[in-house]
Amino acid sequence: MTETGSAAANPAHESTAAWRELLDTLGSLDRSFLEGDRAVTDDRHVADGYRMLATTLGVALDTYLFAEPSRPVWIEVNSPYRRDRRWGGDNTDAYYYMCPVDPARRYRISGNRGDSVYFSVTAYNEPSPGAWSDRIVAIVRDDDLEFDADGNFCFEIGPTDGGVVLMTRDYQADPDTGRPVRWHIEALDEPDPIRHGDAETAAKLRAAATWLKTMFAIVPLAVGVRADEAHTLGHEIAQAANEFAEPYQVPDANFGWSARDACYSYGSFVLAEDEALVITHRPPACRFWNLVVWNQFMATHNRNDARCSINGHTAVPNSDGSVTIVVSRGMTGHPNAVTTVDYPRGNLAFRWFLADRVPARPETRLVKLSDAPTAVT
Repeated sequence: MTETGSAAANPAHESTAAWRELLDTLGSLDRSFLEGDRAVTDDRHVADGYRMLATTLGVALDTYLFAEPSRPVWIEVNSPYRRDRRWGGDNTDAYYYMCPVDPARRYRISGNRGDSVYFSVTAYNEPSPGAWSDRIVAIVRDDDLEFDADGNFCFEIGPTDGGVVLMTRDYQADPDTGRPVRWHIEALDEPDPIRHGDAETAAKLRAAATWLKTMFAIVPLAVGVRADEAHTLGHEIAQAANEFAEPYQVPDANFGWSARDACYSYGSFVLAEDEALVITHRPPACRFWNLVVWNQFMATHNRNDARCSINGHTAVPNSDGSVTIVVSRGMTGHPNAVTTVDYPRGNLAFRWFLADRVPARPETRLVKLSDAPTAVT
């Protein structure tokens, strides 16, 4: 049997309506990268758009539909090795977990620091169900904690002033050999009754749809115009390709899940097959820094796919303390070479954790591949 027209248009259950709204959202979000000013220009980025839809749907369902804040569970949302967790400005040096929580409750977080060079737990607000955070509520980082001889730690958090999502960060000098932080969380108050009814499920599905819409309001990222292709028609001002914006320190008021301990600088690249982008910067004193090559959806490849990032522990410095990095569509012989995996265009992201100052803007030179440096100076 099939539904009548009125039953299909006016479902008897709120969860049915919410599910169909979610499907409608999924069916329309590809317009963000197929049409209009933000349309991507190559087949690989179109395919990346659909991968991003699938990835963010998985994260949204994990963190909204299936989460129970009074029965907390850490959800892996970024990893150096999971292709279904490449989203949101990811990188190949870190593990991120999220856990929805009740701001009125108390939680105990414990674990072992492993070989982390920086880790933290940040509490974020949520302006409305599914809306991305616009405020950092609290942060606990590794140098706030005491450790036993084996590296174990334990602390309590909450009640928080509106903090409904916890996010962990665990940065590794070398994830291939380093032991990640082990995390455990438990609620210290009695859990709520489990309610998976029609109204509750509908609300969670709608929150997931809101979360997805917000993600695709941000991506795909713009790629700047090359200096040799720039024009000055009307009031159009484009960020230049193959350059970085001025670095900045994250404030408490932010959008999304930025780290208050971090400084960031973003850029984009447009490279021919026979070109390389030579980047030079002088890292400030900091706990950790890295540079990551992203596609236009703020995602990189897995660590074991290709060298798409470099960090302060793996980079070989020049004799004056600066670091030169060579970005190209393939790999060059430079010790600090990274690849775009043959993407001709995309985005670049620097981050510095616990820097003693906001870093200077990284310098760039576009050169022929044959003229790119092959050794540190």
